[in-house]
Amino acid sequence: MDIRARVQGIITKPKDEWVKIKEEPSNITTLFTSYAIILAAIPALASFIGRAFVGYSVPFVGWIRWGIGRALIYAIFSYILSLIGVYVIGLIIYFLAPSFSSKKDNIQAMKLAIYSMTPAWVAGVLNIIPLLGFLVIIASLYGLYILYLGLNTPLLDTPKDKVLTYFIVIVIVSIVVLVILGVILGSIFAASYVAKI
Repeated sequence: MDIRARVQGIITKPKDEWVKIKEEPSNITTLFTSYAIILAAIPALASFIGRAFVGYSVPFVGWIRWGIGRALIYAIFSYILSLIGVYVIGLIIYFLAPSFSSKKDNIQAMKLAIYSMTPAWVAGVLNIIPLLGFLVIIASLYGLYILYLGLNTPLLDTPKDKVLTYFIVIVIVSIVVLVILGVILGSIFAASYVAKI
């Protein structure tokens, strides 16, 4: 797979790209090793650079930069949790499929989860300047639209009248999962910060 062509296709022509993706033979290992682990590294690396070298302003406190060790550990944990999160979202899509008269296909479900994360991962480069983090959120919203198009293609043969409901349920459950992972990451670093005091 040409990763650059896939990124460009899924971001600029998602409807056409989903048609190609549906027919591609693949497996979960390949989806992760040739795509997810590469792209998920972008926001983690950018976050490391942004926190350790660029820093950010906190009102009434001043300019803050993290220590290199702390920023590196944060980047590693956020990277790992990002991959765990996308895997769990793929499982959610897979296990919910029968409830929406969709084909229960773990490969196609994982394709939906992984490829719809593309805009957020690519925009993650903006984490180099922490104050631009809100743009990553906007890119993530575009990723949701790409997920919707993938369900509508349909990758899982979801009936048209059930696509929107299936999409909404996936989004709600995924938000819960991502919030839990965010709390875990925040707890790890809050605990390490308190331990240093």
